[in-house]
Amino acid sequence: MFREAGEAASAVRAQLERNRAGAEDLARALRGLAPRAVVTCARGSSDHAATYAKYLIETRLSILTASAAPSIASVYRSTQDLRDCLFIAISQSGGSPDVLAAAQSAARAGAFVVALVNDEASPLARAARYCLPLCAGVEESIAATKTYIASLAAIAHLVAAWSADARLMEALVAAPAALERAWELPWEGAVDRLRDASHLFVIARGVGLAVAQEAALKCKETCGLHAESFSAAEVRHGPQALLQGGFPALVFAQDDEARPGLEAFARELSTRGVDMIVAGIEVAGAMTLPTIESHPAIQPLLLAQSFYRLANALAVARGHDPDRPPHLRKVTRTL
Repeated sequence: MFREAGEAASAVRAQLERNRAGAEDLARALRGLAPRAVVTCARGSSDHAATYAKYLIETRLSILTASAAPSIASVYRSTQDLRDCLFIAISQSGGSPDVLAAAQSAARAGAFVVALVNDEASPLARAARYCLPLCAGVEESIAATKTYIASLAAIAHLVAAWSADARLMEALVAAPAALERAWELPWEGAVDRLRDASHLFVIARGVGLAVAQEAALKCKETCGLHAESFSAAEVRHGPQALLQGGFPALVFAQDDEARPGLEAFARELSTRGVDMIVAGIEVAGAMTLPTIESHPAIQPLLLAQSFYRLANALAVARGHDPDRPPHLRKVTRTL
């Protein structure tokens, strides 16, 4: 896990070069299609990347974006009207039967199907009209790391090209170097704060919510730590009742419109005695993790990169093998 997470920068660098022409071709096709809605479909870490896609597409392109439940197609055999819709399927292996069934059903229902996959020879890649390869190479650890960051990069590339956002594209081109710097940040310092924890809330908002979701999953699967992700807005609607001394919270913030609200909420939690660990904001009494400056849409990639270093160290400190989580396999074939 540690070695492969450290390869994320190289994967993104290779992906940007490989997809340069393909992303532009796809962007032109989408501008011509002018889809009335975007539907994402994924499982696990890939579904967290789909959360990033939702926020990026809705804020940069103002197109309604929703997540599909794969079982609608694979179990219930139901078909929606997806004419003039973009359907984005995200999968590392491209072999999960339910995601493949959903993509095939979407194509039959009139959707323009795009696949973001690491295995270009996979059934999902063949089923799509367009494929943007992740170019992450072999990933042996069961816990996805570089493929997750590569998925975020592919989404950012698509949105930057589609929206003709030169500033975002420039930041994306600089992302591999920023990822290398983010990987060297000493986030392992948070291990002592989390080594004996039984529960953890991971809180973010907007495009950063995708990283909170991913961090919570990695805490569960690699560290044996029960962690749940929340939007800072949603945690106010009930879950915050659990937050008190001895129940830590990890907060991620990117430097956009969501940052002031996240900072204010984190300060409120800190005054209640919650053990706070924060990245991207400053909160009195909290442990502050170092971050790298970048475009707000690229910062989630950098936060994820730094977090993987912490997750690996925390897993080892808690007596777990991060490469072999119990009861899990690399490719999960849900139906």
